[in-house]
Amino acid sequence: MATTATAHQTKWWSGGKSPFNLEYGKLMMWYFLMSDAFTFGAFLISYGSIRFSQNFWPDPNVVFNAFPGAGHANLPLAFVSVMTFILIISSVTMVLAVHAGHKGDRAGVMKWLAWTIVGGLAFLGCQAWEWHHLITGEHAALIDGQIQMVGQTTTVNPWGQLADPGVVFEALKNSSPQVLAQIVHDHDHSHTWKELAGMSKDQLMGMINVAELHVREKGPVAFGGYFYGITGFHGFHVFSGVIINIVMLLMAQNGVFDRKGHYLMIEKAGLYWHFVDLVWVFVFLCFYLI
Repeated sequence: MATTATAHQTKWWSGGKSPFNLEYGKLMMWYFLMSDAFTFGAFLISYGSIRFSQNFWPDPNVVFNAFPGAGHANLPLAFVSVMTFILIISSVTMVLAVHAGHKGDRAGVMKWLAWTIVGGLAFLGCQAWEWHHLITGEHAALIDGQIQMVGQTTTVNPWGQLADPGVVFEALKNSSPQVLAQIVHDHDHSHTWKELAGMSKDQLMGMINVAELHVREKGPVAFGGYFYGITGFHGFHVFSGVIINIVMLLMAQNGVFDRKGHYLMIEKAGLYWHFVDLVWVFVFLCFYLI
């Protein structure tokens, strides 16, 4: 009986072998991904606790309604849907690269890794455009009782609530003629900018229909902090994955894996890439859909 137990222990615990026949590097990759999942989970739970403790919050259908080359067309969530599609397709190409590695197909590994890298770079480019648009675009906004030009020009209230016309009227009266002229110009193209700039404040005030002017109230600062922080953290992971895939591509091109006799490194890189794609699903749900 003791001999049988000793033989069984030797089979699984002898030096250099994993108890579950799992390669050491892959096991460590799973440990890393699990710890990283805890980090993302903590961020998203923190975001959720702030989000649902507020009485009002930005409406994602209005905040994320722009599309490159579409001007001020109202296309809710269209651009982020394209970003998500790109990331999903890159996950598919990564699966094909791992499959080619299992067959020892170096050309296939290189081809599908290259497409995965293109997908990652395309996603990062889309995220850069989105950030640039949100930061540098222009629209009329009611902030601390003053009309200011921030974000994208829009006649829709981004916070999902129509500001009280009386409050808007008081804010307009306290605004400078330049700001009033800009607002009028956005809603009435029958006058040139020079003509509007030459008008008095009273004349400009008479041209604005306050009841139809939709402006946003000051929103919670936490939204921007969480949005840029969490999507930026995810973007850093995508960038890291692109760098890893480039290294894997160069190693495959130089025949490193052929000399080793296996493509396990490609599989471990694939685990990381799929994790990044999976995290995006939760980020997309929290910021763009809820």
